[in-house]
Amino acid sequence: MKRIFTGLILGLALGTFARAAEKPAALSLRDMHGSKVKLSDLRGKIVVLNFWATWCGPCNAEMPMLVKAAATYSGKNVTFIGVSVDAAETQSKVAGYTEKLQIAYPIWMGATDVDMKRLEMGEMVPGTAFIDVDGVIRLRVLGQMRPGEIEERLNWLLGDRQGTAPATIVKHLEEK
Repeated sequence: MKRIFTGLILGLALGTFARAAEKPAALSLRDMHGSKVKLSDLRGKIVVLNFWATWCGPCNAEMPMLVKAAATYSGKNVTFIGVSVDAAETQSKVAGYTEKLQIAYPIWMGATDVDMKRLEMGEMVPGTAFIDVDGVIRLRVLGQMRPGEIEERLNWLLGDRQGTAPATIVKHLEEK
């Protein structure tokens, strides 16, 4: 009897953890104009949430791929959001950076390592979360994305999800 009860409790606990993983991601910051923005306002759209900084070399290298993908997926129920983790002393560089790289999608300001950890994005940039229409992070790329990784993930999220899913987490941070 004790074994059955323990199994039931463990099963309920694991079920709770599985449901917790299905919770919509929460993030509230400010846009470049100082207006409050929330991830929850984007429910109903697929969101590509890219954490980056002006001082980050790998962020600079992957940004043209994100800009191109944002243009490609425009009008397909996909929203790209750039989330700057620049500290107060470098935030003044963000506007010039976005203009130079012709970033047309929204940029949110003031994210911290705490925000990244809460969303299971690690502590280093770049990091990109792919969020489904229910607001749940389904896929993550930690580190600089490789060609084709954005498209592979977005096509899977936009499709019927019947085929093989892309890796849930890809880590490019440990590579030398």
